[in-house]
Amino acid sequence: MKIKTILTNAATRLNSAEAGFEAQLLLQHALNVNRAWLIAHQNDALEANIHAAYRALINRRINGEPIAYILGVREFYGLSLKVTPDTLIPRPDTETLVEAALAKITPSPQGGRGVGERGKSLSILDLGTGTGAIALAIAKHRPLAQVTAVDASENALKIAQENAQNLQIANVEFIISNWFDALKNQRFDVIVSNPPYIEANDIHLTQGDLRFEPLVALASGQDGLDAIRTIIQNAPQHLNPRGWLILEHGYNQAESVATLLKRAGFTEISHTLDLARIARVTLGQFQHVA
Repeated sequence: MKIKTILTNAATRLNSAEAGFEAQLLLQHALNVNRAWLIAHQNDALEANIHAAYRALINRRINGEPIAYILGVREFYGLSLKVTPDTLIPRPDTETLVEAALAKITPSPQGGRGVGERGKSLSILDLGTGTGAIALAIAKHRPLAQVTAVDASENALKIAQENAQNLQIANVEFIISNWFDALKNQRFDVIVSNPPYIEANDIHLTQGDLRFEPLVALASGQDGLDAIRTIIQNAPQHLNPRGWLILEHGYNQAESVATLLKRAGFTEISHTLDLARIARVTLGQFQHVA
């Protein structure tokens, strides 16, 4: 059977909005080729063993397994990252968090709202790093910054370290820690996090890709804000004066997060919109450390 026929049949079986695209991705994976090769050889016949392996991949996707886990890789902010079921799958909306952080990590020559002074090596903390997506994106684009990435999962941290090695990004230190627990008296200029923020009884946790992702990285208490509360309450003692805390959160949590930041003594509180123009990131500055 020709490749183009196999792709058509696979797309029909997948029966989704991105069926054709996913069918191609999975065949590229089975053959270890790029899209250009696939198009150029669409009239070629597929070997029986490769076809069998491809059908197995299609079946996994039909059963709902995220394509990122099947492929074992996901692109994020221009970086190719290894992903496994031990890690949350990096999503395009989280690039909004990276953009917000990079804006604060760039020093302002006038002082202003920028962090630090020109030429200063800034210290960044990524809480709950998972694949290392946020930490590595920041470290890649701010090579003079010193980035610390923590996660409570040893398996996730191993994936993040492997991604750093594969991408040859050296200005990141990885520490196993439940939020701030292992950081003692360390302080940072910017703290970022994409913590779990889904309500524990949210029906979406039993649907789609979320069924396969680690629950501990998704859900956080009855209102989804338990982890965010913990981070906000403890961040001031780990921030340098005039440091920033930048948090990703749910589509309907912006005002709640802003209120928590205000109560904890943060100022300059603002929101950043995601690709759908929804307030998905909230940030605040801590002027001084008590």
